[in-house]
Order: sequence, then C-alpha cells, then structure tokens
Amino acid sequence: MTTATSGDAPTDRGVGPLLRAWRQQRRISQLELALRADSSARHISFVETGRARPSEEMVLRLAEHLDVPVRERNALLLAAGYAPRYPETPLDDPALDALREGVERLIRGYEPYPALVFDATYQVVAANRGIMMFLEGVPEHLLQPPLNAMRLTLHPEGMAPRIRNLRAWRGHLLEQMERQMALHRSAPLRELYEEVAAYPVPDDASGVADADEPPYPCIALPMRIEHEGRTLSFVSSVSTFNTPMDVTVAELAIETFVPADPATVKYLQTLVP
Repeated sequence: MTTATSGDAPTDRGVGPLLRAWRQQRRISQLELALRADSSARHISFVETGRARPSEEMVLRLAEHLDVPVRERNALLLAAGYAPRYPETPLDDPALDALREGVERLIRGYEPYPALVFDATYQVVAANRGIMMFLEGVPEHLLQPPLNAMRLTLHPEGMAPRIRNLRAWRGHLLEQMERQMALHRSAPLRELYEEVAAYPVPDDASGVADADEPPYPCIALPMRIEHEGRTLSFVSSVSTFNTPMDVTVAELAIETFVPADPATVKYLQTLVP
C-alpha cells in the first residue's frame, strides 16, 4: 500500500494551527465551523490559538466537518496529544482478504472494459485484462513493479505517444493530482506531480497533438487512444469507499473506463468470447 506519510503536517506545531489551516483551506469561518460542530466560535478560536486543548472527540468532530482525510485525522490526534484512531493495515494482510478479493472480482467482472485500482500515490495495486490494450508498445522498464498509473500514462515512452488528445487529457490528470494534493499533504504525491508535470509534451508535428473534435457528443472529456490501428475513446470514473475506518482502505480508488463512442463499443464487443 502507499508509502505516503503525513510528515508534511508536523505535530510540534500543535493541533490548533493545523485545524486553522484545514479550516482556511475549506474557506469556512470559525462561526460556521462552530455551528456545524455544535460548539462556539469562541471555543474554536481558543483551540486554534492554543488557549484551549480540544478533547479527542472534539478533534474528530472538527476533522469530520472539515472533511479531513483519514490519514490526516491521525496527524491531528497526534498533534493534540492523543493516540491515532485509524489503523493502516497492509493490503496483503489477512484482515483485508475479503476486501481485496471483492475488489479483484469486481474489476474482473468489468472485462473487457478496462479497470484498475490504485492508492494515494497512484501506485497500481490491481488491474484487469482490459488494461492491457492501454499498454501496447510500453517498454519493459515502465512495466516493472510497482506500476504507477500517472507515470505510465504521461511518460513520453508510455501511453502518451498514442493518446490523440494528449494535451487535454494531461491537463485533466494534472488537475486531478492538484486536487489530491490539496487534500493529502503528501511529499511522495508532490514529487510524483513534479515529475510527470515536467515530462515533455509532443508538438503538433509529432502526430500526437490534440485531435479534432469527434463527430459525436461527449458526456465528459474522453481519453482517445490508438490501439492496433484504430482510435478507441473512453471516459473514466473513479470510485472510493464510503466512510472508511482504515487509512489503507481510505486511500484506495477504483478507476473504470467506459466506451465513449459506438466504434469503441463495437470493438470491445469483439473481445467478448
């Protein structure tokens, strides 16, 4: 599972400044947070300035109303002098056998459509056979574990040369990572973002610049990728677990790819035995 840490949120600052930073990031006033958390603006102010030490229950309540990720809730508890509440169970631990098997069964059942599971730093932890059509021509050194979905997609030797609307799809992925970085104060995620954002983007003469708009309506930005001499078009959807109580589970995401045009549907139907 992810090696990302919340070391980006130092506990020696105390819980008050950390809570204030989360509140300001969410653009919520002290009064609004107090009303949500059944407290008072005065108490919230005292907690943020260190004049009052919040109870463990109050830390968790404020974190919930600020939509703080599970890993960062542990950091808040530590900063307030309490033990972490949420475990981080390795994905290969027997305690997660049922979850892991269920997810793998889910993405296998999605075939021939592509689907994969990744963690908070986009390391691929499971994928179905449908993903193989995306990996056509990708060199072996990029396929060595641990696989990283962002690196595979945007690396100039990865999928990027075959993505017909690379500039638009790249922009979408980088914006997705920026949203994740606003939620997760993760140094590894920041390093990955800086790496993939620095990859060169082929110019129009390379033959992989943004293609013309397809002759059908799009419900969402598609990824248009070449495969065996044809252009396939997919829109993606990312799902996470509701109310996770474990850091590992909280940071898992399932991405599925849906055909975005009739030609892609027809081609995928030929793959069904």
